[in-house]
Amino acid sequence: QAQLVESGGGLVQAGGSLRLSCVASGRTFSSYAMAWFRQAPGKEREFVSGISVSGRDTRYVDSVKDRFTISRDNAKNTVYLQMNSLNTEDTAVYYCAQGRYQLSAMATSYDYWGQGTQVTVSS
Repeated sequence: QAQLVESGGGLVQAGGSLRLSCVASGRTFSSYAMAWFRQAPGKEREFVSGISVSGRDTRYVDSVKDRFTISRDNAKNTVYLQMNSLNTEDTAVYYCAQGRYQLSAMATSYDYWGQGTQVTVSS
């Protein structure tokens, strides 16, 4: 069973940057795709970005393309989300998720989730 712990959230002004980290334990990290989802108040959880086992393949929701970058360090069992040019619509709780071998944007493809970290962007 996997445990995922996110960190790096906080309050930032519009135009600023944050870097989220997620440390995984309990399973062989390098064998599973990883992803970031987010959920804003009153909205459904949405896929933000995902990364393949090797790190060579990545996916992003259109609203964050060219602003967010996902990466992973298999030696450190950690996945990162670098978020630049943040705007108020990025305000949400961000969740790290560990899936199966194939990279997917579907929440149902992810078996383990972190507790979430709050990102608040002020105008």
